[in-house]
Amino acid sequence: MEIDIGSKIKGIRKEKGISIAELSKNSGVSAGLISQVERNAVNPSVATLWKISKSLNVSIGYFFDEEEGVPEFNPIVKKDKRKRIVTSDSNAIYELLTPDLNRKIEFLYITINPGDSSRAGLISHEGEECGIVIKGKLMVKTEYEEYILEEGDSIYLDSTVGHRYINLGEEKCISIWAMTPPSF
Repeated sequence: MEIDIGSKIKGIRKEKGISIAELSKNSGVSAGLISQVERNAVNPSVATLWKISKSLNVSIGYFFDEEEGVPEFNPIVKKDKRKRIVTSDSNAIYELLTPDLNRKIEFLYITINPGDSSRAGLISHEGEECGIVIKGKLMVKTEYEEYILEEGDSIYLDSTVGHRYINLGEEKCISIWAMTPPSF
């Protein structure tokens, strides 16, 4: 399920009566990039989306929540109904394992192709995370160390320390991660 982030940004910006130029000034994101994101010409990086969400006074999760109104809560997420999170700064495919992003924990199924990584550089954010490799071989690179995880291995990270994931194997790497508080 693809999520239309651009329309949501444009909708809330217009609802608040903010021009692209004002949003650009408040967020530090160029007006041209905001325009491209709103037209879905590009997917924003996590950092860009974070800046825009803070300027619009909404959580990043707002852009991934597809439900209108107050739906009846369904705790089940069928594998073919997972919400997919795609960002421009990542080659990884993030699939949400929780029904929505309005919880205290984020649970992700991450697929990384051979030789690819979660992003080009290290990222840090509030909180902590724990992951387990289900298939393949994964390097978790932090500011201080590199860790090699194979199938069945797990790791805990303080998310405030810069980190990224790299598939070192010759097959897709599949891992499952829990993060609190949610970073998307």
